[in-house]
Amino acid sequence: MQQKREQKGQIMGTLFTMLLFLVFVMCALFTVLAGGKVYENIGKRMADNYTGSVALQYIANKVRQGDAAGMAQVVEVDGTSVLELSQDFESGRYVSWIYYYDGSIRELFTRQDSGLGLPDGIPILECEGLSFSQEGQLLTIETAGDGGGRLLLSLRSAGGTQ
Repeated sequence: MQQKREQKGQIMGTLFTMLLFLVFVMCALFTVLAGGKVYENIGKRMADNYTGSVALQYIANKVRQGDAAGMAQVVEVDGTSVLELSQDFESGRYVSWIYYYDGSIRELFTRQDSGLGLPDGIPILECEGLSFSQEGQLLTIETAGDGGGRLLLSLRSAGGTQ
């Protein structure tokens, strides 16, 4: 009789150990799954912030480089809002267009009378949307989507648009 009790005690001890091990494995599994979800969310937020902030900073740097009297303006080309940055060289006037077309921010640097259009620009960064507006010397740049943002730039150079 006592041997049965000892066997029963050993079986209960083994079952308790196995159950405790199973609980440990389940907790470890849930921790890994929860950590994976957190990592995925952080990665998505970083990608969204990257797209929005990089697009705005890229455009801001381009505007600062080309900020000369009357050389930065917002124009409409084929129904699309385009930021036009002009530069005069000995061979003529060249323009840089920055705009949203076909799912990405694009840039086109060309001679003013070249005849190139929106499809000819080089894709810079994928984005969900981009818009420009200008009121006097205040330029507003907005990106759309999850990582979207807004940037206000004051054109420092004096002069009106041409």
